[in-house]
Amino acid sequence: MTSSPREFTLRGVLLGALITLAFTAANVYLGLKVGLTFASAIPAAVISMALLYRFQDSNILENNLVQTQASAAGTLSSVIFVLPALLMLGLWTGFPFWQTALVCAAGGTLGVLYTVPLRRVMVVQSTLPYPEGVAAAEVLRVGEAQRHKGDGQPRGDGLRSLGWGAALAALFSFLSGGLRVLGDAVNFWIPAGGVAFRVAAGFSPALLAAGYLMGAAAGAATLLGVVLCWGVVVPWLTAQATAADGQAISALAMQLWAGKARFLGAGVIAVAALWTVGTLIGPIVRAIARQPARAPGAASAATAQDETDRDMPRSWMLAIGAAALAVLWAVTNDFIGQYLGDLSAGARWALAALCVLFAAVFGFLVAAACGYMAGLVGSSASPISGIGIIATILMGLVLLVLGQLVPAFAAGVTGRLGVALVLFMVSVILAMAAISNDNLQDLKTGYLVGATPWRQQVVLIIGCLVGAAVIPPVLDLLYHAYGFAGALPREGMDPHQALAAPQATLMQQIASGIFNRSLDWTMLGLGVAVGVAAIAADAALRRSGRGALPPLAVGLGIYLPPTIGVTLAVGAALGWLVQRGVRAWAQRGGADWVAAAEERGLLLASGLIVGESLMGLLLAAVIGLSGQDAPLALVGEGFTVAPWLGLAAFAALAVFFHRSVLRR
Repeated sequence: MTSSPREFTLRGVLLGALITLAFTAANVYLGLKVGLTFASAIPAAVISMALLYRFQDSNILENNLVQTQASAAGTLSSVIFVLPALLMLGLWTGFPFWQTALVCAAGGTLGVLYTVPLRRVMVVQSTLPYPEGVAAAEVLRVGEAQRHKGDGQPRGDGLRSLGWGAALAALFSFLSGGLRVLGDAVNFWIPAGGVAFRVAAGFSPALLAAGYLMGAAAGAATLLGVVLCWGVVVPWLTAQATAADGQAISALAMQLWAGKARFLGAGVIAVAALWTVGTLIGPIVRAIARQPARAPGAASAATAQDETDRDMPRSWMLAIGAAALAVLWAVTNDFIGQYLGDLSAGARWALAALCVLFAAVFGFLVAAACGYMAGLVGSSASPISGIGIIATILMGLVLLVLGQLVPAFAAGVTGRLGVALVLFMVSVILAMAAISNDNLQDLKTGYLVGATPWRQQVVLIIGCLVGAAVIPPVLDLLYHAYGFAGALPREGMDPHQALAAPQATLMQQIASGIFNRSLDWTMLGLGVAVGVAAIAADAALRRSGRGALPPLAVGLGIYLPPTIGVTLAVGAALGWLVQRGVRAWAQRGGADWVAAAEERGLLLASGLIVGESLMGLLLAAVIGLSGQDAPLALVGEGFTVAPWLGLAAFAALAVFFHRSVLRR
């Protein structure tokens, strides 16, 4: 009888923890800057293969556990879409380590546990495609095949592509964000009577890569949202408004976009997320109903001996789940005690319990929906932001009702403190949603390569704990170096250099609007109407076979600044050109060349994201230590050619990307 290869190893856990540290930090930076995070499973798989290749006894299962653990970096960092709002409220002056870390750890752990019972139904018995899970499995299989052949070329080529992407993005970011000799965007206004149309584009390697990975349909939908926002909605709002004395039309347009047009985008995102979740409820219920009961006796024993079909033991799940809920209740109770001091001890304990109960129940529903979404469209395309918007609205309404029904809660669940409690609990729900969104994708990868499910579930919890320990200090570093839009840590800082934290700003606006009765329901309602139209158009296009129009991407195009949306669309166009070139050479190049070209594109894009994100962190450290906004700048704001130099360098980077992927 042959012994099975080693899977769960100390070196694998340590390597996974190191990759998790780096990628969590990178995702926190990218998410605060542009509102997007990247999936880290495939780059982690490539890096682990390159490093573990030196050990003769390493294998595909050990590599799979490393990428499973590191994938927490691309998911748990989604809590940054909410937590910075507590600084914007003026409640926090930094990120308290234990509160932040325990919220992330408890929410992430519950997200893992919630998806365990769904593995057989959604992974083994389901026909869902799991695009990213299948892709990660293929990367692992290629690396394992080359190991046995003794030929390291594809592995080295893959690592080289990742390295080139990271190096070029880091250099670009250093020249633009550090030395300031390259501009990071072009932005100008076209006046037309009493309104002005804005034309803008950003020069971000990470956004170029994100657009490349989004695909042509999502890129076109994002561009449609940008055109709708800045070509129709903002000019219309500007024409209806009256500028203040001395206020430029461009300043008025920006004010109306931030205060009104973005809520239209929020309505589109919310209805798109609701539609997605609604369409998934039926399949999830039917899948669970069809799940076979465990066979008694010998059949059960035989199943228990099959390592590739063993989930985490139920006793472990109950113990870990109880501990996570207890930690969540304790940290929520501590938060309420700190900031809602007028409540009695009994009222505080009861309110904390009710908040945790809502988060746990709603989190389970979200986990099921997000897990199914991940299998259907992939983790990157799942509407986590929309889930956060829905959770914010529901949690706010629940607390308002509690304040009306229970007089003891009335003092604690109103005004700014009520907003803070909503945001605090929504961060927990987002952690659950993000992890569950990723977990089933990882389990699909493991299923395809013959891994042990319970070991994957354990290391993903470890990844959550490591990521939870990294997020608070990275958030503190970035906050004190750059500040967030609407929350600068010290006087004299340049607000233009502040990190946008777009989702956190939106969540804070929605929660405050609910409690202050000032939420612009008109713009949200118009957003819902636009979202319904986008859903109908998407369905019609898909039925006719002429493409798709992802409604969530339309909402993002309205909500995000055009310097982000246009750049994403450029990246999607680059991906379309690359795919066109791949199809043109497919017959002459053969299947091996096509696979190699697609892998080069994926790894180059991943490298661009990682390189810019990590350079952003390094620059943040320099800024934080120096106390200056631009300590490395060689030129001042009067260097007017910087935007055009940035445009030239950005175009050259796109050309390099295209040629590198299609090299023959």
